[in-house]
Amino acid sequence: METDETPRVLPFQLQFDKPVASQIKIAEWNPEKDLLAMVTEDSKILLHRFNWQRLWTISPGRCITSLCWRPDGKAIAVGLEDGTISLHDVENGKLLRSLKSHTVAVVSLNWEEDGQVVRDDSVNISTYEDRTSRFFPPAPRVPRMPGLVPGDTGFIDDSEDSFQALSNSSYQRFNILCSGDKNGSICFSIFGIFPIGKINIHELSIPSPFANEQATHRLLHASISKVTLSKDLCHLIVMCSGELNQDEVESAERQLGIHGMHGLHCLLLDTSIFWKRKNELHQVAQQASNIEDLIEVIRTSLSVMCKQWSDAMHTFREKFDSLSSLIIDHGLDSSPQEEFLSLLGGARTSLIIDHGLDSSPQEEFLSLLGGARTSPPVHQFLVNSLGELGVKRVSKVVCGAGKELQHVVLDHLQPAAEIIGFRMGELRGLSRWRTRFQGIGLDETLINNATEKSGMLLAQVERFMRVLSSVVQQFSNFFNWLLKCIKLLMQEPSDQLLPYNSELLVIFLKFLYDQDPVKPFLEPSEVDIETDMETLQRVRELVHFGGFFDCEYLRRTLAEEFQQMESSFKEAFLMPFTTISKKILCKDALPLFALPSSSTSMSVTVPMSVTYYKDASKATSSYQTHEHGFIDYISFQIPGDSSSDVANCIGILRGFMHSLSNSTEESASLEAILLSVPDGYHCVDLSLYKEGQIVLLLNERTAASESSGESCMMIVQANDLPFVSISRSSCINLWNLNQLKDSVMYLQLENEKVRIIPHSVVAPLAVSASRGVACAFAARKRALVYILDEDEDDVSDTE
Repeated sequence: METDETPRVLPFQLQFDKPVASQIKIAEWNPEKDLLAMVTEDSKILLHRFNWQRLWTISPGRCITSLCWRPDGKAIAVGLEDGTISLHDVENGKLLRSLKSHTVAVVSLNWEEDGQVVRDDSVNISTYEDRTSRFFPPAPRVPRMPGLVPGDTGFIDDSEDSFQALSNSSYQRFNILCSGDKNGSICFSIFGIFPIGKINIHELSIPSPFANEQATHRLLHASISKVTLSKDLCHLIVMCSGELNQDEVESAERQLGIHGMHGLHCLLLDTSIFWKRKNELHQVAQQASNIEDLIEVIRTSLSVMCKQWSDAMHTFREKFDSLSSLIIDHGLDSSPQEEFLSLLGGARTSLIIDHGLDSSPQEEFLSLLGGARTSPPVHQFLVNSLGELGVKRVSKVVCGAGKELQHVVLDHLQPAAEIIGFRMGELRGLSRWRTRFQGIGLDETLINNATEKSGMLLAQVERFMRVLSSVVQQFSNFFNWLLKCIKLLMQEPSDQLLPYNSELLVIFLKFLYDQDPVKPFLEPSEVDIETDMETLQRVRELVHFGGFFDCEYLRRTLAEEFQQMESSFKEAFLMPFTTISKKILCKDALPLFALPSSSTSMSVTVPMSVTYYKDASKATSSYQTHEHGFIDYISFQIPGDSSSDVANCIGILRGFMHSLSNSTEESASLEAILLSVPDGYHCVDLSLYKEGQIVLLLNERTAASESSGESCMMIVQANDLPFVSISRSSCINLWNLNQLKDSVMYLQLENEKVRIIPHSVVAPLAVSASRGVACAFAARKRALVYILDEDEDDVSDTE
């Protein structure tokens, strides 16, 4: 614990000094609650309350490379080394959704919601109402495999509402999850679950970062360090390392073998399509994200149904298979059908052949049905091998599985298919509003095709239910007859048994005994379902009156119909994804400082922070804000080993997104300031705080070891700093920040709000602007939580 004693009040109150089991590499405060998410070196996620009570710990099993909260604080996004982004519930850490948006490590995540929401919904004429709840009950949940305790599988428990809350976009403000990977790809997802765009900074045509040049540039060997969307969703600032070269292949520099500008660059991307079309995108994403949730319900339903029915059929064949095993042992001649029955048949066939009888199990049962004398093997099988209890057990398994399948269809699969059909109808209506939705890629033809496929799935569901009901009925009839036969053979009364239908029994023994008409519907098959030509011709005739084009659906199984529907949805939703991706362009680039060429393909790990403030100042006219009222602040550390003349300084830029170098119109100037770190210290991490403040975490350079020495936390009021306008007309061989080397401001510990920490600290520094707290991590594996916002009495005493 700290024991510092000074005559004046310390600027930041130490709230906690708690041990941590492992060193922390990532830490983020929840934007709405007093919760701190931390990632350990062995990639475990810990969630702690402000009082340091641990709520949960999860381990994805893969290396975690980034982390961020959803703006409402109810979900957390986790970027993994393999390019996966997983979303977890804040309440229990349960996995809600997993997206494979990237192929390499996701190094930066930023989740931003629309900050321009009209408070009074009555005057917001663009508000879109999701009408699904008017016509349908709540959407079905993913079914759980029977016999498993909740949590044993990846399925969502019925008692949990987190999965529904994630996808229930009707109650969410429009938000976008932005992710960047180390290979330069940036992905955008509405609500964090509906992909809406993807770009790669290597493929961007970058305007010249200098006002006196007209040539375009490209980034080579680029790696993203940080991505940050503006609060109005109109701009994306990308911090990246790479080599900035002129776009012309035959440029003189390339012919002479001169390399471009390798270092840290700041790119400004135009994402105004998100703001201009946010209402249209909200509506499409709202329907599409819910459709994808329902598709998951159908997929899991088919998987559960296939497993249940396969287990039931396995039990049936296992009990009825012993009659087939002796056919080869006795060397008896048998037909191909008998050979096939020897594999599928039952316990009766091997006994029949063992007694030298040249007949199939079906023939023996039919003879028994016809009143003929029971053959010894059948008598032995029914009385001794199977018995009354065996029949009842198998009947319970098979008929019970049939009923479970019907429940899954009625409670999960069919309601999901019906809601999908309705939501596709809503999208179909939107696609016909071409003036608004064609611009975001909602293609009417593709939507129509997907709508038809959803209708075909409903037809297949109805068809499957008819087949399933018939099969279960015939199995039940067969078992009722077997029970009666056993009673008669054992000379016991059978008056209390259920009756059976002889005609259904003949059909079962001839066509269903060694066949399974249910399972093919639940699995994709390369063989078409046999359908008579008369029925197919009738369907083709009805096409002209039904308004649909698919007349081959009778040849497909339920699983194949689902695959076709899912494929049509992917094709329809790929068009908005492609359209939006093409409209995200690079507006500006700003070279910051040079880096050693050895780090060409590596991510820059220098401390940096980007944020956007609501600017209410009227006195500062040098950087007029955008019509949405936001001003960007970009802060970063210039490494001490940098080749720049301003090494070991903290750079702060503001107004970058409103000072285009290639703009012919008068725009606000880019302003910057360089802060020199006090002698003997180096910056470990930094974070922009509220009201234009920046929090710095500094370590002593003179420490004998990593865990020894002292450090300090400092708050600098950036708004009060003497910013200098940066000229955009520099020569390409000079870095913009070098203009400030003669006007560096030197930080003094005694002149700033500083809290001395009596031991060395390591990154990260987690700062919460909404809660006014900061968490630093000591090298000796301890977490230090400080209160940044002070009471007025404390401030006056300090002054």
